Amino acid sequence: MATNESVSIFSSASLAVEYVDSLLPENPLQEPFKNAWNYMLDNYTKFQIATWGSLIVHETLYFLFCLPGFLFQFIPYMRKYKIQKDKPETWENQWKCFKVLLFNHFCIQLPLICGTYYFTEYFNIPYGWERMPRWYMLLARCFGCAVIEDTWHYFLHRLLHHKKIYKYIHKVHHEFQAPFGMEAEYAHPLETLILGTGFFIGIMLFCDHVILLWAWVTVRLLETIDVHSGYDIPLNPLNLIPFYAGSRHHDFHHMNFIGNYASTFTWWDRIFGTDTQFVAYTEKMKSGKKTE
Repeated sequence: MATNESVSIFSSASLAVEYVDSLLPENPLQEPFKNAWNYMLDNYTKFQIATWGSLIVHETLYFLFCLPGFLFQFIPYMRKYKIQKDKPETWENQWKCFKVLLFNHFCIQLPLICGTYYFTEYFNIPYGWERMPRWYMLLARCFGCAVIEDTWHYFLHRLLHHKKIYKYIHKVHHEFQAPFGMEAEYAHPLETLILGTGFFIGIMLFCDHVILLWAWVTVRLLETIDVHSGYDIPLNPLNLIPFYAGSRHHDFHHMNFIGNYASTFTWWDRIFGTDTQFVAYTEKMKSGKKTE
């Protein structure tokens, strides 16, 4: 009975979204995107698209999303939004981070990306434009992937903080007490594999088109670079997402090496009480501002 009710609610919600979608004006970018997509399919093999295409998407988006935070350090006006003002970025740290990123991206992640083609072939994942899911279904699947990844990240990340294994793996990521965007994927190779597994679980469950791989990469990179940015920007649209952790939540984790283990949302930390120190710190900061 409960299952039937859930299906009915989902169907009603889907119909409502479809109706709203029908009222929206036609997307002027849809036709150019369709032409570009079909050009890609006509000129490149599935292996090239799934492998080199995925690598290009990841590398381009990663450093593109890092760019604003990188530029903020040269803009005096943005200093007031930096969370740990007493720990500015240094060229030495950023260069060290960049070198480790290149190793992780091309020696750890690239071999995993090479498996993308075989994944799409084994599960018969389509590439064609005519099978492309609607934007709202793509968004819903990305949200599902985010919930799954966040759950995996919370429990495995918390495990990596166990005193018996912390210094062997996760300590690398905590080398920089004041995080900056490019540091998001600065980690021990084992951590890249352990926490990165959460990224693929949602893909295994929800992927119905190769575009989901790239859409989910986009969402995940945008989120992880934002929470590692070291800046709390008031007009950040990501802060409008319910239960979104944000940069202050994760910055506190780097500053204190404890609590706030989730990657994207706040509910797991709230349920298990691993955000109590952060909540107390936030309240103290708010009360301090009121007395000024």
